[in-house]
Formats: sequence, structure tokens, C-alpha cells
Amino acid sequence: MTKTTLFAAASAAFLALAAAPMAFAADITIADPYLRVSGAMATSAAAFMTIENHGAEDRLIGARSDLAERVELHTHMQDANGVMKMVHVEEGFPIAAGEAHMLQRGGEHVMFLGLNSVPTEGETINLTLTFEKAGDVTVEVPVDNTRTPEMGKAMDHGKMGHGAKKDAAGN
Repeated sequence: MTKTTLFAAASAAFLALAAAPMAFAADITIADPYLRVSGAMATSAAAFMTIENHGAEDRLIGARSDLAERVELHTHMQDANGVMKMVHVEEGFPIAAGEAHMLQRGGEHVMFLGLNSVPTEGETINLTLTFEKAGDVTVEVPVDNTRTPEMGKAMDHGKMGHGAKKDAAGN
């Protein structure tokens, strides 16, 4: 191969890469996902996981799955009477650069409404998370109805922060 041919091939490859849209999904890692379903007659389910962001600040803005008619990002908020309620978070969840953000029971999570079928213990469902910058990230989520909240806290996700959530006492 001549230098001219080699240069032309290298230039063409560079131009093809430069024209392709950047994919940042490699910067987002999903750790320890699991789905909880309340029983055989359930009409809803919830998924929990840790989203690790190894790149620039991003935002989880949506989710979808064939499991349910609607898949929404939810959190719990206290109303004026002190009652905790689940609410849809339309703006999504910010995922800080170089941080990990936990979707966990009693807090932010992915909610499946109007289940098309009720998955059983050990079954795996597909969930696509949509990020503002990273785009779509598809993850296989196992059904684990036996997990307790303490089990997730025992996971070691390195030195990454976990969303800087604090309780009422500031801890």
C-alpha cells in the first residue's frame, strides 16, 4: 500500500468518525438493578438501581419497557398533612459528573404502571433508560422480591457519592 492510499484510507476513517454522532452511554453504568412486584395480581412494579456517571453531568429524563403501559420516574414527597405520596418527576433526575445516583425504595425509582404481565421471581425484564446527554441505555433487570433495603446499602460502589441525598437531620 502506498503512502497516498494509506493516507486516504486514514482520512476517510477519521471523517466517518467525526461525522458520526457521539455516544456517551459508555459514561453511564447501571449497577445492581432489581425489580419488585407486590404479588401475582399486581398492576404496578418498581425498579431500583445505582446509576454511575463516569462522564459529564447528565440527567435521567425517561424510561420505557414492554412490561407496562406507562413507565415513569417517581419519587416520594410529603404533603401538607405529613403523608408520603409517590409523584411523577417529569424533569427527571440529575446525575452529577463523576458521581453515583441511587434509585432506591422510599426515594427516587422507576415506576411501571399498568403491567402487561406480572413477572415472577428470578425473571428478567428489559428496561431502557433515557439520559439527556448519554442517550438510551438498556439494562436487564431481574425480579427480586426478597431483597431488603439493607442489602442494597451493603453494596460498595467505590468512592463515588450517592446523589448527595440527606435525611431531615442532615446526615
